Amino acid sequence: MIVAVCLVDVLAPPDVHLGPLLVGAPALTAAFSGPRTTALIGALAVAGQVAIGLARGTLGTENLLAQIAALILVSALIVLFCVVRERSRHQLDQSRTVAHAVQEVLLPPLPERSGPLRMSSLYLAAQDEASLGGDLYAAARTDDSTRLLIADVRGKGLAAISHAALLLGAFRAASHRRPTLPRLAVHLDGAMRWDSRQWQAEEAPDTDEAFATALLIDIPDREDVVRVVSCGHPAPVLFAQGRADTLAAETVAPPLGLGGLTGATAYAVASFPFRPGDTLLLHTDGVLEARDADGAFFPLSARAAVWARDEASAQGVTAPDDLLARLRDDLLAHTRGRLGDDTAAVAISREEL
Repeated sequence: MIVAVCLVDVLAPPDVHLGPLLVGAPALTAAFSGPRTTALIGALAVAGQVAIGLARGTLGTENLLAQIAALILVSALIVLFCVVRERSRHQLDQSRTVAHAVQEVLLPPLPERSGPLRMSSLYLAAQDEASLGGDLYAAARTDDSTRLLIADVRGKGLAAISHAALLLGAFRAASHRRPTLPRLAVHLDGAMRWDSRQWQAEEAPDTDEAFATALLIDIPDREDVVRVVSCGHPAPVLFAQGRADTLAAETVAPPLGLGGLTGATAYAVASFPFRPGDTLLLHTDGVLEARDADGAFFPLSARAAVWARDEASAQGVTAPDDLLARLRDDLLAHTRGRLGDDTAAVAISREEL
């Protein structure tokens, strides 16, 4: 660009001056390069302006000197902009690194195997720069079973992350003591209520109640069954023999953190068959509430039925990784890549022990 402007300016008639176009060279460079390269191109542009003055014999005129001074000033401002941008980009990269490290600590990927189970997890953040929100999942291994938690904490931002971390820690600490699922739910409910109220004055009303919908799952190694306690959470989907069925529990308890509002809460355990070759899909409400451009919700039941038929026609087992990949692709296609809420999902398949 610098060479072209200089040649055209020198060959043009005396009353045509294209030298001011040289300012576009450092401006364009700043769009795709750093401050050093931009400064170099700015210096070459100034040299080109000087070369035009020498070729035309107008180097000492006030007009050309003013053009050179303006080009130097604008190039310096563009380089300064590049320096500020690079610092901001570096800070953003550091923030992303920290956020990724926090996610790895709070929400690490589930182990691929646990006894006779194969597991896979998926997390989709609604915000482009976010990597963790109020959706969470965790797994814990006992002597003869695998326990899982999937939950969705009310709210967003740092408060939701704080409550999510609390639930994850309480679940991991309590699961290894092998309490029953109802006792585990009571423990998690108490942890949520204690955390949200410990700093409130006794006379002050609860103005910011913290709660989380949750599913507690227990899958024994030697029994073809899955046990579920639902605390206001979307029901899981079971893929078995070419079908996709929603495992809706008859009794649904209040979300964790709200168990004390109506007195003692009875956490009922629902049991469903879970045989070798079956796959269980757990998910948060970000899946069900994902909307397309027309405002229509994501049709999980219909899409799950299609996935199940496809696997049955291929005479294959619905693998956890493949199931979550199809869920992710269909969700992003339905919403055109713009999720309205964070989304978490866990897929578990049983193999022969």
